[in-house]
Amino acid sequence: MQQTVYSPKRVSVAVGLCIVMLAALPRYMVGGHETRQTLLLMALVLVAGAAAFQWRMLSQEARQALPALIKRLAIMLVLGALVMGAWHAMFTDWISWQVFISHAATCGLLLHAVSLWWSARE
Repeated sequence: MQQTVYSPKRVSVAVGLCIVMLAALPRYMVGGHETRQTLLLMALVLVAGAAAFQWRMLSQEARQALPALIKRLAIMLVLGALVMGAWHAMFTDWISWQVFISHAATCGLLLHAVSLWWSARE
């Protein structure tokens, strides 16, 4: 079975990746890592451009499925924040809020991608 190249699931994951990159920016700003910050911003522009291109290539019915996937992504990002909050509360000393939001967004995106993969297998 061949999967379509442009799907709303891929667009939702690309949007999630943009959110993760935006959540990581404060870490680099505070840490004084201007080179990494610049590279991250360039990657953000490329991924956002690819997501916009894929969105434009979606059929009308696929575009109508995207809001539900974005809502699912938002729920997974909140769940990622809860999971990482519990993890850091149990196993680490307090970390900065910049590191926490970066970890939480990454965990949320991973949960979103895995949940999409599991739902595709059913």
